[in-house]
Amino acid sequence: MRLRSINALKDNDCLAKAIYNENGQVLLHKGVVLTKGMIEKMKAKGITFVYIEDALTDDLYIKEGVSEKTRQESIHTIQSNFRTISEEIVLGKSIDMDKLEPSFSSVVKNILSDIRENKEAISMLSDAFSYDTYIFRHSLNVTIYSLALGKKYGLSEKQLEELGMGAILHDIGKIAIPEKILNKKETLTDDEFKLIQEHPEIGFDLLRKSHTISLLAAHCAYQHHERIDGSGYPRGLKGKDIHLYAKLIGVADVFEAVTGNRVYRNAKLPHETLELLYSGVNTLFDKDIVEAFAKTIAIYPVGLEVTLSDGRTGVVAKQNGDFTSRPVIRVTKEKGKEVAPYEVDLMKTLNVTISSCETSLSQEEAS
Repeated sequence: MRLRSINALKDNDCLAKAIYNENGQVLLHKGVVLTKGMIEKMKAKGITFVYIEDALTDDLYIKEGVSEKTRQESIHTIQSNFRTISEEIVLGKSIDMDKLEPSFSSVVKNILSDIRENKEAISMLSDAFSYDTYIFRHSLNVTIYSLALGKKYGLSEKQLEELGMGAILHDIGKIAIPEKILNKKETLTDDEFKLIQEHPEIGFDLLRKSHTISLLAAHCAYQHHERIDGSGYPRGLKGKDIHLYAKLIGVADVFEAVTGNRVYRNAKLPHETLELLYSGVNTLFDKDIVEAFAKTIAIYPVGLEVTLSDGRTGVVAKQNGDFTSRPVIRVTKEKGKEVAPYEVDLMKTLNVTISSCETSLSQEEAS
């Protein structure tokens, strides 16, 4: 299987993994031959990357970040609970977060269980799910990334559960922001941007009233947009004044947002987004957290089409533990000509690096 950006797909590409909606229903089955219309519909549904069939790579094993079952159950819970909260806000009712806490807690524990069993770097570009509302997908993915990062960072079981609850609820305040503003394609007005910047405080006020949800989770919602140089919001906190959980979630939040399609821009690949995070080290983000995150996620996911520094091209065939920037590459072309596939381990061939990724094609280049 080869991993392709939604913008690099072409007519007659054959889908290698089914695509599901947020209710676990199949939208497109494995083996479907794609058409331009199907590709446009996938874009509209927020799909960023898909796997296509390829005879040279059909044996590659794709390890999911979490199981399909866990993802479907988790997104159903998030969707149901968030909509309940939204409806109560509209009706002016008092919101009982204590009643919802057990189901959120169950989601966190299930994700943690999957992450413990997953010994490889986390890759979610292979999770081909579409969601009608961005906040559901984002909340789930940020939770997965945050828990994987927290595990790599050495947090205890109790700390991971606290972190997970903070992550799954970090954007709960956006429930009170009109969707037309959250999903606006055009540049936000100053007033609209200020309204969006209120969501950490809204989330904090909502969560701190709960008797069963930790106050730390409320502070995760409050602080996940704070940055160590004081340039964040809502309070402009600096360094040690920002809780560790909020710092971890902040990194996961940015990574998920940038690697996912949004209405106002296309998704970036993990290695491009990691460069963005590194550019903010010691100003926006703690260096040790970004370095831990780099060992947590698959910078170059299995199936990704790459070009090596010596001109050879191929696909990522296998990860190399914590050394996520140096995977095993299955070479399929030399000097632009197809060759019998063979593998190069970049941990053993240190004079060769990945120079570019084929899925970085823009929409114009792909058409």
